[in-house]
Amino acid sequence: MPILESTYKPPFWAKKSFVSTVFSGLARKVSGVEQVRERIILEDTDFLDLDWSYAEEKSNKVIVLLHGLEGSAQRPYITGAAKLFNENAIDACAVNFRSCSGEPNLLFRSYHSGATEDLEAVMQHVLSKEQYDEVYIKGISLGANMVLKYVGEDRVLPQELKSVIAVSSPCDLKGSCGALLSLKNKHYAIRFLGHLKEKLKPKLEQFPNDISMDDFNAIKTLKDFDDVYTAKAHGFENALDYYEKSSSLQFLPHIKTPTLIINALNDSFLSAACYPVKEAKQNANVYLEMPKYGGHVGFVDKDNVYYNERRALEFVKKMN
Repeated sequence: MPILESTYKPPFWAKKSFVSTVFSGLARKVSGVEQVRERIILEDTDFLDLDWSYAEEKSNKVIVLLHGLEGSAQRPYITGAAKLFNENAIDACAVNFRSCSGEPNLLFRSYHSGATEDLEAVMQHVLSKEQYDEVYIKGISLGANMVLKYVGEDRVLPQELKSVIAVSSPCDLKGSCGALLSLKNKHYAIRFLGHLKEKLKPKLEQFPNDISMDDFNAIKTLKDFDDVYTAKAHGFENALDYYEKSSSLQFLPHIKTPTLIINALNDSFLSAACYPVKEAKQNANVYLEMPKYGGHVGFVDKDNVYYNERRALEFVKKMN
């Protein structure tokens, strides 16, 4: 598919990547979204908490929303999308990944960029309600990589799944990790690592045979975290094996569902390989939009409706 020309024009103050990224993550507020929590039990006995919000009248359409690293269903980039879709007669199911709903998950494993088995469980649960004829999925950052992998893997997708949107997607996890470890992103990396290690602490007592204090103390960077915990807990050899097997880039050629990827060119979290120009040109189902601005999940726009949210709604309507 030809690369889409972006129409995004941010306010002048939001052109810098750092400003738009930080403002959107820390300062944005979204009100008026009433969420109702539902817990589902997974095959391995763990649980996922889903936060639902609904259109004014009963709808046969729903969007599944997936957050980013150490996010949750309450982050403004999730509630902002939920609000816009609800206002347009579409229900929203905002997923909290394992350990991200405010309550520790039960197992040694948690969530990661390629954990499509959990997304599959969510999709099956949503469809089991027998209410929705049209389902869409929108993933942000880590959640974007997950949904791209999900629709590109060798699986039979539900016929109800009509379209997918991936925003600020680290399609190449090794490259994205390298970008995060660079000096310009040091403040972000320290913040992410602090949250991850804090959440890992209780597992030291719960699962002493799986991780030791020495292991924990050896974690100095995000890659260390993936070597010591993510890889071990989820069946990978090491961090590089995890990145290689979970990166969505390799799955893009196999996508048959209409898919929109929005990656800003000034996103400091993404490496060059995270802009899949070749893959989009060779697959009629993959639409790639690369706005000049936007930072990482920072597509500030008027009326507190972000550009990526507006584009997601436009794409869903156009494809159905």
